[in-house]
Amino acid sequence: MAVEVIEVTENGAYDYDVVVIGGGAAGLSGAVALARSRRSVAVVDAGEPRNSPAEGVHVLLGREGVSPRELVARGREELRSYGGAVVEGEVVGASRGDDGLFAVALGDGRTLRSRRLLVTTGLVDELPGVAGLRERWGRDVLHCPYCHGWEVRGQRIGVLSVGPMSVHQVLLMRQLSDDVVFFAHTAAPIGAEDRERLEARGVEVVEGEVVAVETDGDRLSGVRLADGRVVERDAVAVATRMVARAGFLSALGLEVREHPMGVGEHVPVEAGGRTGVPGVWAAGNVTDLMAQVGAAAAAGTMAGAQINGDLVMEETDRAVERMRARRPFSAEARVHEAVAGESRHGL
Repeated sequence: MAVEVIEVTENGAYDYDVVVIGGGAAGLSGAVALARSRRSVAVVDAGEPRNSPAEGVHVLLGREGVSPRELVARGREELRSYGGAVVEGEVVGASRGDDGLFAVALGDGRTLRSRRLLVTTGLVDELPGVAGLRERWGRDVLHCPYCHGWEVRGQRIGVLSVGPMSVHQVLLMRQLSDDVVFFAHTAAPIGAEDRERLEARGVEVVEGEVVAVETDGDRLSGVRLADGRVVERDAVAVATRMVARAGFLSALGLEVREHPMGVGEHVPVEAGGRTGVPGVWAAGNVTDLMAQVGAAAAAGTMAGAQINGDLVMEETDRAVERMRARRPFSAEARVHEAVAGESRHGL
């Protein structure tokens, strides 16, 4: 059954119970959970998913290999079947009025108002300044062995060292191929213990700054170093710096902080996705930088359920207040109610 959408009016009515900012797996999953609970919900999507360069989504049970765009299209269709709305546009800011409602501003001048916000804007991958990496990103330049590792199994793989997690990354890639090279690049020197681990697994360490990845036709063919050497490789793995897309929400007081593991910046949340800003939840890569699609979708569903529960309690409290206002109390009942209230508050 379609959900009735309440339009903005001069007396302060709102557009939606919930506006979801971001239309990927987390946002659409949260919106479907809300719509199935008969909430009016809109997903605002700028159409710039993090995984758009990838040919398929992997390790997603029942949807193995589905293209990112097809997954989004199916999610939108499911949301609309429950009465939810998808709004094409870019959110440029959000604020909260004296009436407690959120105003979500779009780049084309439109404004959506809602009682709650779910932020699922994902993240931006910041790649090292090596020529050619961005152009090959999501194809034969990759970061996650679980998302894309199977597709390069048995090939000549290079891992570009960019930080403390790179040794862990190269050991994971070694599971997928016997021919793995570790490019020390400009990162801090490898410790003796880590170097011993790499030697034990037969991983060659190539010293020197990497300046470019080489291609042959439309395939990666090698890695070029500053001294002119080219090491033949079929794929390159690199850990990106992952930065949450949430700066445009700073007016709400939503904080973006450095991740405890030093891999980027995220929006901290409590269990269930509640942020430090009342009425605002976050889910997916905007808070969990390393979440794959399945984990992001699950977090979105949980956040949607938490938001619905929060709205239910708010509405129930208001219903109780209205009922009490209509109830004719005797003087004796009023005294009893006052005494009970004092007892509850320890007075």
